[in-house]
Amino acid sequence: MRWTEHPRPRTLAAALALAAMLGGTALVPAPAAPKAERLTDLVNPFIGTQNEGNTFPGASVPFGMVQLSPDTGHNTGYDYKDDRIRGFSAVHLSGVGCDLGGDLPVLPTTGEVTETDYGRYAAKFAHADEKAHPGYYRVALKTGITAELTAGARTGHQRYTFPATDKANVLLNAGQSLHKTVSTTVEILDSRTVRTTITGRGFCRDTRPYTLHTLTRFDRPFTAYGTWNGGTVTDRTKRSTSTGRNGAWVRFDTTADRSVEATTAVSYVDAAGAAGNLRAEPGGFDRTAEAARSAWEKRLGSVRAVGGGERLRRTFYSSLYRSFLTPSIGSDADGRYTGWDQRTHRAEGFTYYQNWSLWDTYRTQAQLLALLAPGESRDMALSVLRIDTESGWLPKWGYATVETNIMTGDPVTPYLTNAYQHGLLTGHEEEVYRALRKNADGVPPAESMQVGREGNAEYLRNGFVPFRADAPERKPGDSDYRQAASATLEYALSDAVLAKMARGLGHREDAERYAARSLNYRKLHDRTTGFFRPRDASGAFAGSADPAKSPGFHEGTAWQYQWLVPHDVPGMVELIGGKDAADKRLDAFFAYDKLLADPARTAREVWVNGPYAYYNADKYNPQNEPDLIAPYTYLSTGKPWKTTDVVHAALTLFTDTPTGMTGNDDLGTMSAWMVLSAIGVYPVQPGGDVWGLSTPVFERVDLRLDRRWYPQGGFAVTAPGTSGTDRYIRSAHLDGKQLDRTYLTTREIRQGRRLDFRVGATPSRWGTARTSAAPAIG
Repeated sequence: MRWTEHPRPRTLAAALALAAMLGGTALVPAPAAPKAERLTDLVNPFIGTQNEGNTFPGASVPFGMVQLSPDTGHNTGYDYKDDRIRGFSAVHLSGVGCDLGGDLPVLPTTGEVTETDYGRYAAKFAHADEKAHPGYYRVALKTGITAELTAGARTGHQRYTFPATDKANVLLNAGQSLHKTVSTTVEILDSRTVRTTITGRGFCRDTRPYTLHTLTRFDRPFTAYGTWNGGTVTDRTKRSTSTGRNGAWVRFDTTADRSVEATTAVSYVDAAGAAGNLRAEPGGFDRTAEAARSAWEKRLGSVRAVGGGERLRRTFYSSLYRSFLTPSIGSDADGRYTGWDQRTHRAEGFTYYQNWSLWDTYRTQAQLLALLAPGESRDMALSVLRIDTESGWLPKWGYATVETNIMTGDPVTPYLTNAYQHGLLTGHEEEVYRALRKNADGVPPAESMQVGREGNAEYLRNGFVPFRADAPERKPGDSDYRQAASATLEYALSDAVLAKMARGLGHREDAERYAARSLNYRKLHDRTTGFFRPRDASGAFAGSADPAKSPGFHEGTAWQYQWLVPHDVPGMVELIGGKDAADKRLDAFFAYDKLLADPARTAREVWVNGPYAYYNADKYNPQNEPDLIAPYTYLSTGKPWKTTDVVHAALTLFTDTPTGMTGNDDLGTMSAWMVLSAIGVYPVQPGGDVWGLSTPVFERVDLRLDRRWYPQGGFAVTAPGTSGTDRYIRSAHLDGKQLDRTYLTTREIRQGRRLDFRVGATPSRWGTARTSAAPAIG
């Protein structure tokens, strides 16, 4: 059965709303993808550039060091509502919530150079004159100049087509970035080459500084050049150093040859590293753009989705694209990188990566990359281990060569135990375990950048982090004491997955100790309210008893954090009062009756109340990390069809328009949620090895897996006839054998070949037995 024009809806509103998400209201047959289809044609890099999705539309290769993209004045780079481009800068992160990157904005101009503030010399543009696909961006500026961007692994390539003029300029602004600029140096090295050194700091809070080195080489000599410092523009000056606005301008005669190409290489090590990266990627613009597109075709081709409407396919592959943007390569072509001890090291036998939004990515993106990019995921895990080796402690939210300490809890533990569960740490298991054990049992000293488990002393002594709303900021970043309730829940989750790793490695005493600590979440349960609440240093419950207003939860409320016990859902359900009580609370949380009547409207008007509306809410917030796992709790109350209802409603929030992101993408976290939920296999125990099941939105999805890590070489998920109405699982088979439970293990995915669903228009008894739900980790 294929998509039809006349589905059999249970309710008209439900069918129309879900049909709109699955390719438009006029559903047409969707044959299998033709062999000649280019998956990069389905990707819209502008998705999420409006309404604080904070994505970037520019050019990058998978996990590239360079993300060359336009900046329009938004604090994270590009905002679709803006109509002026300040420059095309070399460093961006997809979906961050605070100012970060934007190093070396470069802009082509004509005429005399009189302005040095990119807010004043910015060029107007219109979206009708923009075009982008993975690895490529183009815009025709209102100045008459066309700019094209592409990228290699460590280089950004620009091609500017000027009008006929003898005053075609390229401005290289070293002194203005999205972050705080500490100091910059710009040098004209010869008639074709400009070198800069940029030291910056700051991400949500002040941080220790990091330094980026760039080398830009043009394809022909300048006819004139100079620098600026503050508002003073000079001719023939070759070097300028400043703590303020600082940059260089170079000029070309384009009366005959109107095209100017430039390649910018970057390095976090030194100028020699940037020069080496430039030598390693010598290709011209067209050759680089072709290679970038080929790299993206290969990455996107690791997932082949069949069925669904055109809008759904565009949304899905755009989400898959964003899932492959970070972490970013941190080592130079010669293997050198700057460690968190600010010394130069060399990566032998692996690529060093950086940029770790772990509080976000440990929930979804880490698991997706472990499946689809296991080699890179292994190197990423080894890179995190290097941070411990070189700086003494594991990271929390790392940017470039420094720790920002943004967000709370202990996200690095489930991140690394996930790599262990996927078999990616072979030969390094004990080394990783020792680093995790130190992190779980201690607190970094005052001289360390990292805050680690800031509240660990009290947690180990009393079983909870004490809530202190006015806790002093010992180090730049967020405080576990100010978010004590959520920090306690996340420490407990980390203890559970570390116990599982310890048991697998034969550390039985440690395993028992961490397993016992994983039950500390129960110490926050207030029997009088039936919800988790923070406790103060004396052990008394603190703050409002209203679970929609309780303090101490990071970017959420007690309602939303009620479900963040993925390591012991059965125990959490019993605290609530059993399956029936938990089911009723889930129904209230999701506004389930309204959802059935109108899923898309419920998602947009009941659940979502603004991109940063985290507090004073008793409803599901699908655009923020603490709630990502919540829909799958129904699998443990014996109502798996409700998981499908909620997941499919949440998927309506993802569209193929600039507003098609549900809040910040957070380095691929939300995009990975969309991809995994659309496939129907979701990691319900982050850091563990359990995947919950829901109805796929495609008739078939083939995952092409690397045989070096997954012997079967692939895993298929099928659901013939799945649609907006026929969305309920009637039965499931794993490799031909009947599957009555609502979950798979990582081992089953690694060793299996296919998961087949039979779907229908009404819920069934599939997955409702007492033994159908995943057990607790323990």
